[in-house]
Amino acid sequence: MFTASQSDGQHVKAIESGYAPVNGIKVYYEVYGEGKPVILLHGAYMTIDLNWGRLIPELSKSRKVIAVELQGHGHTEFSDRALSLATLASDVAGVMDHLKIDSADIAGYSFGGKVAYQFAIQNPKRLRKLVIISASYKTSGWLPEVTNGFKNMKPEFFANTPMKTAYDAVAPDKTKWIPFLEQMIASARTPFDLGDDNISKITAPVLIIAGDNDGLDKIELVKTFQLLGGAVTTDLGATPKSQLAIMPGQGHVSLMNETAIISTYLNNFLQ
Repeated sequence: MFTASQSDGQHVKAIESGYAPVNGIKVYYEVYGEGKPVILLHGAYMTIDLNWGRLIPELSKSRKVIAVELQGHGHTEFSDRALSLATLASDVAGVMDHLKIDSADIAGYSFGGKVAYQFAIQNPKRLRKLVIISASYKTSGWLPEVTNGFKNMKPEFFANTPMKTAYDAVAPDKTKWIPFLEQMIASARTPFDLGDDNISKITAPVLIIAGDNDGLDKIELVKTFQLLGGAVTTDLGATPKSQLAIMPGQGHVSLMNETAIISTYLNNFLQ
């Protein structure tokens, strides 16, 4: 997974970029296009370009795209501040405040999906629609081999990877690479559960996108979809506001390379 995740680079320039001072740190963001706002939250160890570089040109044709780099990632400085989902979700709300955005759609991939779930719980009135890509709101949502893999993860695994290259290209202090990895690895090893009750109370429509072999426990994923009102027979009743898409032949990393399919899903859902 450390070698397969790559971007061809962005093909459009940001119309705005900068730092939002929130919760004791400065969070980096980039803005593309015009229209209804959609906020993109990247996966662990990634940058805006590495995660979203292929998708931004498509989304920004009809939407205002705000891409954020979370604590310690990319342009956003490393901080000894506790790395909690509640704080990261608050950071996203702070970026919205900085940009004077009252509400937005939010799309999160992997680690960013966890933050997106937390944002939905903390800020329901500021969320229009939610897209979760290959992410779970609890540790048990992943297959055991994934959680076991987190236990064995070490900073040296990231040497000579696209993540390291992307970090070196934009990080304000490259000497923080190892502390950043240690902080993120410790977070990955910490069990979490945002709560079934909290997920069932999400009022915004949710689109869940997953690969059929992306490491998510599909039994738990269907349970998540049920909590959101899905997995029913629409022929005998109303169509749920939330949706589930399972992409065949895709793993956790390869899923994000299916730009055309994902952009179609997002454009159709986020209307």
